[in-house]
Amino acid sequence: MTTTTTRATATAAGTSAHTTIDSPIGPLTLVTREGGLAGIYMTEHRHIPPQETFGPRVTVTGHPVLARTAEQLAAYFAGEAPTFDIGLSTSGTPFQRRVWAALRDIPYGETVSYGELAGVLGQPTASRAVGLANGKNPVSIIVPCHRVVGADGSMTGYGGGVERKRWLLGFERGLQQPVLG
Repeated sequence: MTTTTTRATATAAGTSAHTTIDSPIGPLTLVTREGGLAGIYMTEHRHIPPQETFGPRVTVTGHPVLARTAEQLAAYFAGEAPTFDIGLSTSGTPFQRRVWAALRDIPYGETVSYGELAGVLGQPTASRAVGLANGKNPVSIIVPCHRVVGADGSMTGYGGGVERKRWLLGFERGLQQPVLG
């Protein structure tokens, strides 16, 4: 994994900053805010906030949260089972936060349906609401929204595109995957 940047800027823990790293699924923009990870955005990501909210662009080593995130993502893409322990600084409704917390409990390489996840949350009829919250997840991969599929196992929407969702699930199941652009 390599990083790209236009300038190196040190930032205080309370400010926003971002960097872009290369990955097998294409460039990933990492955003930090208030001392935690606020976003991981893929090329053509649905629900991406305006870039001016990302703060200055820094080198990956210019901010400890970004450096730690890049290291852990590199380990993930190297095939190591993830132990993401990065503090998050995401904003969302209480329901969205509950969904995002439940996503972190889905084991690596496994999937659940939207309905199953709604049942875990104690709201078995809320599969559509779970899907909407899932789609607003700002920290894909670390909060593994790609592990949620349709009731019949079909690949349904994904903020980074269904092709990336399919890639991530295949990768986690040990399938050889071509690098995506």
